[in-house]
Amino acid sequence: MPLINKQVTLAARPKGFPKESDFKVVQAPVPEPGAGQILVRMLYISVDPYMRGRMNDVKSYTPALQIGEVMGAGAVGEVVDSKNARFQVGDVVEGFFGWQQYTISAGEGVRKLDPSVAAVSTALGVLGMPGLTAYFGFLDVGKPRSGETVVVSGAAGAVGSLVGQIAKISGCRAVGIAGSDAKCAWLTGELGFDSAFNYKTASDYGAKLSELCPEGVDIYFDNVGGAITDAVFATLNSGARIVVCGQIAQYNAEKPEIGPRLLWHLIVKRARAEGFLVFDYASRYAEGLRQLAMWINAGKLKYHEQVVDGIENTPRAFIGMLRGENTGKQLVRVG
Repeated sequence: MPLINKQVTLAARPKGFPKESDFKVVQAPVPEPGAGQILVRMLYISVDPYMRGRMNDVKSYTPALQIGEVMGAGAVGEVVDSKNARFQVGDVVEGFFGWQQYTISAGEGVRKLDPSVAAVSTALGVLGMPGLTAYFGFLDVGKPRSGETVVVSGAAGAVGSLVGQIAKISGCRAVGIAGSDAKCAWLTGELGFDSAFNYKTASDYGAKLSELCPEGVDIYFDNVGGAITDAVFATLNSGARIVVCGQIAQYNAEKPEIGPRLLWHLIVKRARAEGFLVFDYASRYAEGLRQLAMWINAGKLKYHEQVVDGIENTPRAFIGMLRGENTGKQLVRVG
């Protein structure tokens, strides 16, 4: 009997928040690798906020997914067949393999992992794209100085939870914004944030920010956008930096929200707002991964992985992540 490859494809373009019916689990034969190719069996699959944008039929920094196409995603897998001299059967690798059990790759953009250095799942989190996003976004775009106050929205997610810790390593105060009291307790307890608040129970974001940041905000690492970001503008110090990493509060909007026009704060405060993509730092990934690993080994950087089992449950894990149900990095264990 030939091996079967379960794949999760885009079944419909979501209108507003994605539903499980927007995805379809299909079966296909496991492909045979050709000359120069490898066959990879997935171990872990990543779900990330940016994937929501690819489900829309709009031009972005990555092409829109087509109906019936396998959902694109980073994944970690094991090489089970190889016709490429760079890879041996049994190698554990990370690459953009998608939501499926098996894939063929020519090896471009594929990273070999050493399971003796760290759990291979970390290649999709703290020692992968989220970790590098936090590292370069905060240090290169945010340009922190010791003693500054840093506010992080989406602070209990895969990126935000690392940003706050890197802020502490850099000698800054770290204030987190998250979606539950339990997440806030995790931030200020295990991760060492100076303070945090639950945006779902806070009645006045501006008042809460003024309470927790009495000397103002020097760096705002923005993962969410929306009303939270609006409130931060009024607390900015002169020379403040806003690092625009994500806008998850906007990703599922069916039409643009009309909000206050706040860019005048950038003039008055001589502040800067800058967006970035981690892919711009590809030539420096080795530097970032080396430093992140050093901090982990020194006990200065902690991480949490939340794992759902089963390829067929990937849509549910993705939707839950968009709703903020995860703490730290959300993964799917393929099995």
